[in-house]
Order: sequence, then C-alpha cells, then structure tokens
Amino acid sequence: MDRPVVGIVGNSYLLNDQYPVHAGGQMNTAAISEVAGCMPLIIPADPAHVSVEELMETCDGFLLTGGRPNVHPEEYGEAATEAHGAFDRARDAIALPLVRACVERGQPFLGICRGFQEVNVAMGGTLYPEIRELPGRMNHRMPPDGTLEEKFELRHDISFTEGGVFHQLMGTPKVRTNTLHGQGIKRAGARIVIDGQAEDGTPEAIYVEGAKGFTLAVQWHPEWNAAGDPVSRPLFAAFGDAVRAWKAGGRRAPALKAV
Repeated sequence: MDRPVVGIVGNSYLLNDQYPVHAGGQMNTAAISEVAGCMPLIIPADPAHVSVEELMETCDGFLLTGGRPNVHPEEYGEAATEAHGAFDRARDAIALPLVRACVERGQPFLGICRGFQEVNVAMGGTLYPEIRELPGRMNHRMPPDGTLEEKFELRHDISFTEGGVFHQLMGTPKVRTNTLHGQGIKRAGARIVIDGQAEDGTPEAIYVEGAKGFTLAVQWHPEWNAAGDPVSRPLFAAFGDAVRAWKAGGRRAPALKAV
C-alpha cells in the first residue's frame, strides 16, 4: 500500500544526560499510522541536516509535535526570561518557516501543543511564558507526579465556535481534553482564528484563515489514546484525509469545505 508520508517534527534530547538524539514519541507515530493511515517519518529538526524545501518535497504532510523546549521569544520580538524555560533554536529554524511555507503552498499540517504555539508564532503571534500566573487562569501544566495515564487524564472542557471548523469536525460544541502545557497564546498572529477555548479563556484550537490546505492546531495532546478517544480520532482521521487528498491531487491543495 502506497501510504502518504507524514513528517513528524522531532525534538533534540540528551540520553543519560550525555548522548544527543533526535526523537519523537511513539504515541505520535501510532496516531499517524493507525488513525491517520499515513506512514510516519521522524524529522531531525535541524537546518544543519535538512532544509524546508527538502522536507516539503519528501513529505506529503507534517505533524508539529509537542516538546519540552519552548519557542524562543526572540522569534516574536521579546527577551528571554527564566519563565520561558528551555529552548531549541534548531527546531525554531525549521518549524517556523515550514509552517509559513505550508500555508502558502497548501500542504497540510497538524499542530500539537508546542506545534500549536509554533503555528501562532510563525504567523506573527506572541506567547505568554507562563499562563498559570495570569489572573483568572488555571494551571494547564502536566501533573508532576503519577502514572502516564494520570498525567494524560482529561482535565478540562473546551468550547468551540458555534458552527466553526472544529465544531463541524467534532460534531459537538464542547469536548473534554487533557492539558500539559505552560505557555499559551498572548496575541493571535495574522490570519490565526481562535476556534476553541478552555473554561478560563485560554485559546486551545486554531487554524489559519484563508489557507489553501489543512492548518488545524490544538493546545492539548490528542496523540494520547488517539485510536480510542472520541476527540482525538476525528482530528487525526481528518488530517489523514487531507494528506491523502494532497498526495492524490498531485501535491496540490484540494478544495476543502470544513477543514
């Protein structure tokens, strides 16, 4: 079977605090393979080894994954502080121009957590370094203790715009999701539509208005239990459909209705 290829943007890590690797979570590869129905390919997100042009010719679509390092605030005109946490400038140098190129070309991508933030920054938006410190906001961070199941437990509701893209995709105006992030959107970038918000007003679902292709991004982690979760499954299934349409159309953006 000639499955379309989805490039999964990887993260840089040190194994045993010594050995540098490019890696991606198995939950991401499973979601792309088993739910989206595409072939997952982990990308070493470093311009020393790959270029945006090469990636776009090799892959049919992209999954912008979560990751512990944050987008460097210099990318949106602010100075770094201790609250901004760790950074991965090599990933910034690949992911941000990749988003802009995909928007321009109509090539599909799905953003998750850090990937959600990358989409906003790539389109000229800004981020809060620590949203739990804002008045009226809840703590969206991953619980520090407990099992993996407890860390990815569904913890808050998200309300979508009535009749919007995510409402149509999910078939419901409200869903319940996990939450494992510290940063959040401060100012939405140009053409960024905030289509879903948490109970405290934190943006959780966005897309790029007027884009030729699939540009959905979410602040939660839908890769967890993607095959069994009623919120995750339609998101990855729709993304897979968009990637297949891109490939079948001779790598041209199809005419899309809802997404």
